[in-house]
Amino acid sequence: MRIRSLGVIDDAVVELSPGFTAVTGETGAGKTMVVTSLGLLLGGRADAALVRIGAEKAVVEGRITLARGASAAVRAEEAGAELDDGALLISRTVSAEGRSRAHVGGRSVPVGMLAELADELVAVHGQTDQQGLLKLSRQRQALDRYAGDAVAVPLAKYAEAYRRVRAVAVELAEITTRARERAQEADLLRYGLDEIAGVEPRAGEDVELAEEAERLGHAEALASAATVAHAALAGNPEDPEGVDASTLVAGAHRALEAVRSHDPALAALAGRIGEIGILLGDVAGELAGYADDLDADPLRLAAVEERRAALTGLTRKYGNDIAAVLDWAEQGAARLTELDGDDSRIDELTAERDALRGELGGLAQALSEARQEAAERFAAAVTAELASLAMPHARVSFALRQTEDAEGVEIGGRTVAYGPSGVDEVELLLAPHPGAPARPIAKGASGGELSRVMLAVEVVFAGTDPVPTYLFDEVDAGVGGKAAVEIGRRLARLARSAQVVVVTHLPQVAAFADRQLLVEKTNDGSVTRSGVKVLEGEDRIRELSRMLAGQEDSQTARAHAEELLAAARGES
Repeated sequence: MRIRSLGVIDDAVVELSPGFTAVTGETGAGKTMVVTSLGLLLGGRADAALVRIGAEKAVVEGRITLARGASAAVRAEEAGAELDDGALLISRTVSAEGRSRAHVGGRSVPVGMLAELADELVAVHGQTDQQGLLKLSRQRQALDRYAGDAVAVPLAKYAEAYRRVRAVAVELAEITTRARERAQEADLLRYGLDEIAGVEPRAGEDVELAEEAERLGHAEALASAATVAHAALAGNPEDPEGVDASTLVAGAHRALEAVRSHDPALAALAGRIGEIGILLGDVAGELAGYADDLDADPLRLAAVEERRAALTGLTRKYGNDIAAVLDWAEQGAARLTELDGDDSRIDELTAERDALRGELGGLAQALSEARQEAAERFAAAVTAELASLAMPHARVSFALRQTEDAEGVEIGGRTVAYGPSGVDEVELLLAPHPGAPARPIAKGASGGELSRVMLAVEVVFAGTDPVPTYLFDEVDAGVGGKAAVEIGRRLARLARSAQVVVVTHLPQVAAFADRQLLVEKTNDGSVTRSGVKVLEGEDRIRELSRMLAGQEDSQTARAHAEELLAAARGES
């Protein structure tokens, strides 16, 4: 991993080896920045305050070797990333303005992609995680994670049933709590449907009546115009001497007919004039009929206007035209049927909810039994770890409790509250010595004991996690002496099957590492490329001596450091 312009680190390379790597250094030397860098590569939150003062951006680059066919490699390739000889290159950039960018395998990706990959690549265990484990919800999640499929399978079945119960309960609550609003809506719908039914509108009727009203309102003008047009085309009986279009066209047709045999062109024109005469006769006849049929009845006009007024009353309330009014009526009738069926729907939903609660109770009981079995195994494993951490008489246990609730689900003859994760309240308890009552770990342990309990929990977790790399950030705080040696031994044992990175201030822990990295500042307070180095031979003894006594050249500290290394190597 290469780190540039991050906090106190100017430019440094961190080489993490297989097995157990310990990161050490003076307080404030920048060990935390190593952890922060890993956090950024794992999709952690970016903060402009991380960028080194005077720098434009901070950059962290990492090279991760993946197992062939690993799901993380498949996921990265799906995102367009390219692997480099089986290794995945990841980078994260944070600008001084706080903007963040991520790249995987040479391809720009959302930062969330790093978090997805991190879930399968690295498990982080630190003091923040310890504080989180003091919360009851986190303790239940921890137990479920430890249990694996034994709890995950029944939990998935329970969660699905819970979603169905909640969906039914929400619908039932919506129907029952909004009964007044629905009754008001139903009354309005009935009133509107009755009003429309009383008028009985037909589709397109408003358009037809508008045309008829226009015609009736101008009946005299229409009749006069038709009469004048008819006289112009066919003549006026009261004026026999008058000239009309039909007479003129007939004269023109006769004149041409007399000579049409002498010129085909003229014969064609004669034919067309004949057609005009026929058309004039037809139009004149229709005009005569129109004038005869035209009804100027004022009573009919009044009836039409009255009907239009009734239709307008509907269109003002229910739609822009009669077609829209009829559509509203159709939808309103369907909605009214739905509202009127609410009472029977309430009965159906109540019965369905009760049946689902019965099913949920059985699933919750199976889930509780699986958790109880896992809790006993988990507690036994943590207790065994505590024996190796100089707490031989301490006992860890889990309390699984349920809360009575009349509206809950029935389990073993009791009705208890339920939630999305079951009915159990899970709490981790500690009895630090024989005769001491088991109390919540937040109350029943001193600072040093709490650190050891949390480390034991983390080590047990790490043994069940499928990820290939574990990062422990000073989870050994508050521990020393023999317990510190045992912590180192446990971490070294874990490193036989996985990569383990530990940021520590304990020489007893660092001595068990396969590789020890020293983070040190230069005189100007920065960590440069040469500021993170692998310690070997004499350099490692000097660093362990400093960690033991604060004096690199103390002969006593050197002897103790050599003894620690020899003892650790003897067990590896």
